[in-house]
Amino acid sequence: MITAPRLHIPIHLRWGDLDAFNHVNNTSMLKLLEEARVRAFWAPADGEPAYPTAVVSSGIDEGVLTLIARQEIEYLRPVPYQRDPLDVQLWFGRLGGSSMEVCYEVFSPRGAAEQELYARSSATVVLVDAPTGRPVRLTPAMREAWQPYVSEPIVYSRR
Repeated sequence: MITAPRLHIPIHLRWGDLDAFNHVNNTSMLKLLEEARVRAFWAPADGEPAYPTAVVSSGIDEGVLTLIARQEIEYLRPVPYQRDPLDVQLWFGRLGGSSMEVCYEVFSPRGAAEQELYARSSATVVLVDAPTGRPVRLTPAMREAWQPYVSEPIVYSRR
């Protein structure tokens, strides 16, 4: 498979993301990944910046929900507090009928001489009908927007 481009989503840390050991807490990392995913895939409101992959009109009022069916994360080094945003890189490891595998790598801020890789993660996200909770198929618009970002899935080194 050809290596596809990645989305680069800048995510700022909050002081509250740190734990008693003065680095980003493991549960906070999942919230940071969630924020990157929402920015990358949910259609923006008027005037908000948009990524080419932001095509999901999600929410109870829209009739479609995005649910996490599975998530795995591998922490490679502690993330210290920093004012510049982390560079959360996203791509798809797979597009299924009603689900997708979203892959992430969390790096130190862009522009540094050499970026550090802090963590890698993957999540299986399923589209479901809000009233019934039943899976719904990815739309042609979703496939068209997301296909250019399909590449090799995460290979975890510490299993």
